[in-house]
Amino acid sequence: MAYIKSRKHTVARAVPHLSGAAAATLMAIAAPGALAQSGGALPEVRVQDTTAADYKTDNSSNPKFTAPLVNTPQTIQVIKEQIIRDQGATTLTEALRNTPGVGTFFLGENGNTNTGDAVFMRGFDSSSAIFVDGIRDLGSVSRDVFNIEQVEVVKGPSGTDVGRTSPTGYINLVTKKPKLEDSFMGSLSYGSADFKRGSVDWNKSLSSANGIGAAFRLNAVSEDGGVAGRDFVKNKRWAIAPSLALGLNSPTRIFLDYLHVKQNNIPDGGVPTIGLPGYTTPDATAITRGLARRTYLNYAQRVDSSNFYGTSSDFDNVTADMFTARIEHDLTPDITIRNTTRYGKTSQDYMLTSFMGGGLTSTNGVGTLPAVTAGFLNTVIPTIPASWTITRNLPTNKDQENTIFTNQTSVSAKFNTGSISHSFNGGIEFIREKQTANNFYAPGYASVGTTLAAAGSWPAANLYNPNPYVSGYNRIANGTGSDGSTDTIGLYAFDTLKFNEQWQLTAGLRYDHYSTTYNATALTLARTGNGPQTSTITPTNLKLSDNLLSGKIGLVYKPTENSSVYAAYGTAAQPPGGANFQLAAGGTGNSAARTDFLPQKAKTYEVGTKWDVLNKRVALTAALYRTDVSNEVVQDSVTQQYFQTGKKRVQGVELGVSGALTDNWGVSSGFTTMNTRVLSGPSVLADGSTALAYTPKKAFTLWTTYQFPFGLTLGGGARYNGKLQRGTDGAVGTPAYVDSYWVFDAMASYRINKNIDIQLNVYNLFNKDYVAAINKSGYRYTPGTPRSAKITANFAF
Repeated sequence: MAYIKSRKHTVARAVPHLSGAAAATLMAIAAPGALAQSGGALPEVRVQDTTAADYKTDNSSNPKFTAPLVNTPQTIQVIKEQIIRDQGATTLTEALRNTPGVGTFFLGENGNTNTGDAVFMRGFDSSSAIFVDGIRDLGSVSRDVFNIEQVEVVKGPSGTDVGRTSPTGYINLVTKKPKLEDSFMGSLSYGSADFKRGSVDWNKSLSSANGIGAAFRLNAVSEDGGVAGRDFVKNKRWAIAPSLALGLNSPTRIFLDYLHVKQNNIPDGGVPTIGLPGYTTPDATAITRGLARRTYLNYAQRVDSSNFYGTSSDFDNVTADMFTARIEHDLTPDITIRNTTRYGKTSQDYMLTSFMGGGLTSTNGVGTLPAVTAGFLNTVIPTIPASWTITRNLPTNKDQENTIFTNQTSVSAKFNTGSISHSFNGGIEFIREKQTANNFYAPGYASVGTTLAAAGSWPAANLYNPNPYVSGYNRIANGTGSDGSTDTIGLYAFDTLKFNEQWQLTAGLRYDHYSTTYNATALTLARTGNGPQTSTITPTNLKLSDNLLSGKIGLVYKPTENSSVYAAYGTAAQPPGGANFQLAAGGTGNSAARTDFLPQKAKTYEVGTKWDVLNKRVALTAALYRTDVSNEVVQDSVTQQYFQTGKKRVQGVELGVSGALTDNWGVSSGFTTMNTRVLSGPSVLADGSTALAYTPKKAFTLWTTYQFPFGLTLGGGARYNGKLQRGTDGAVGTPAYVDSYWVFDAMASYRINKNIDIQLNVYNLFNKDYVAAINKSGYRYTPGTPRSAKITANFAF
């Protein structure tokens, strides 16, 4: 299925030219490198070419996992910094391509386009289950990985680990910390679509003569570039992350971290699905007022997948700040107490001019693809596609701020009770999360009281040749908005009990008390005949508090020292308002956030085996899993009322391999099947079948590198995602699914000397045309990135 026709962006040169802000940032930070070159304090860092890339991890950074990964009865994949660097990945979404079946497959609802890391995992939206160093990270933004040591993808039961969460797992980003060594590393990249990026990672040991172990680390990045295969879309960001560690070689250690991120992007609303396989006219069968169905749309050509249907006024501005203080104290060699305090704030101001592309209505004859307005039918000529237009009638506005304040205290201990050894972790955490948002006028004319607000509207875009340089819509706040917050007190305990060399039991239990408050105002506009427009502001004030109890247990049998066979069970829950801090009044409506509804609950069963082979250099994993989700909201076909009788299931197999097959050959690979089904309730798919949306039945990922003895490293990867079914909302004529696809990438790097290597990454090597994401109605899709390239100079001193 050939979707994408335009290939406008190619690599133009290999030496990056950074913007003024980028250059200033990097020059200011590069001073330590100059010091190292002139014989200062920084010693030389020598990179050896005789060892393969190390993609294997033995332990999670999360102390709640009280056993090594080989003995942990759960599917956990760790994506290390090495593989992120080898692939030239810059965002969390790109890093997650290394775990099968996890991705940003969902583009959003009709009038709303998803922003940031909108991740689906095993059949369910996991966007609200993203954590940084074990603490929830709020905001629908794109996360850069410049300061990330590794990404841990935890699949299956997770309520015990993190409290309220999505049914099928969570993602934990582990940040870089100072070390007792001197190093200075960095990179400069240039690539397709005028991509420019520079980053530095400077670590300085501050240990004094009296032996106090202290270190300082500074990570920074600046990026400015377009998106290959997409016109006008742009990503521009800079970020800085200083961190200080004290007492690294003492029983008491203090870590102070700060992160500041600034983004000024142009967002992407996708392109119309017109002309794709499965597309037919969006007009319903019965059209009144003498308007015929536009059957000529059944044979319409695809639009150029590089087309941008927004406007030059669109923007996505993000400011994020995060401060973290962590104190660790070793009471004894086997007992450690930790306390972590964090305050974080993410502000996002966003406007995207979007479209729906729906059909003619039976009441007023207004259609949106192509735009046909009653009284102006001559503006569109059915036989001349160049005259077709699409109405840019859905500006997606977001002015949102998320804040979090948390304090966690935990203890880790190893001890024996008789012949049973324990590895224990338990703690308490206090969390306050808050989200505020402002609302804006819809296109057209609106008023509040005696004040007239002329919101206006954008002119329609030419379907095959859209022009972003237009005016007409005024973004005006309407004085309403929302304010939601959740306070949580959580208590948890985990323990791995070792009975003998063959048998272990890992168990965890968590209790949460949460309280959610939601205050909002909504504007309703009305006009009687030709009279003046009137407005009404309606307040909503809702509260909900309850308790959650989550647990997990796993029995482990060890055939050998470096292997395990296990069976496990665990639970998770997502209460009303748990994902978006919004509540809905009880009694009516289909919102899962209704205050009279119970939490969505999930139960996961898993059996599997893990083996560390080839002298423990390679990890092999295999698991069979099943997750049942209950308390889903469905509508009764007789009473038309909504009840929590819905049930869904996802089950399958997951296989993985990671590590060094030889001294020069590294590999990371995974395969999964996801068989999904609605057990109780109506279909959630456009084609009426019983599976779940945005979940490929099969998915595969592979990355491998080989190091030659003369400084050359070659690498490559493959990704496969099976057919994706979209959701349903009554849309007519749009594709119900998108086809499966394979994508291949390649990498080559050459070490020029002990300090510098040059790396070339080529993405989508065979220029595969595919759909990366589709929205719920099927009116819009995101094209997969066409063949593109990036060249990077890496340096280390």
